[in-house]
Amino acid sequence: MLKASLIMILVMMITSCSNNYVASNLDKHNFTQYFSASQVAIYKQEKEIKTPHHYIGIVEGQNCQIKPHHAAPDEINARTQARRQAFNQQANGVIFTGCALLTSQQLAKLNSSNDAQQCHAIIICYAKAFVIESPAKK
Repeated sequence: MLKASLIMILVMMITSCSNNYVASNLDKHNFTQYFSASQVAIYKQEKEIKTPHHYIGIVEGQNCQIKPHHAAPDEINARTQARRQAFNQQANGVIFTGCALLTSQQLAKLNSSNDAQQCHAIIICYAKAFVIESPAKK
């Protein structure tokens, strides 16, 4: 009888856990957002764009070093963030106009109030965003 009760309790415990589903971030929006930067081409100058295009506006991306012992701000991450922002504005091409690195000393001068500084150092990249027509298929 004791053995049967233990087996019954064990079965109930196992089946009661079956309603807990694993949550996942595997949905179409997350994939689209993650890979959105790859849908935006980088050009060095506007002359390189051989098909009709029109200017949308300026986009920017940043990468922040929060603490001095964290990894230094990375230009690649800032540029990727700018490309994602361009994608969100329906652009498919960008021309980077420049990146600026602000150190903790420069940020301290800019933030002369006693507010807490959010970044130890930051890199900011700016780009012009364009909608570029695809070449006509023959």
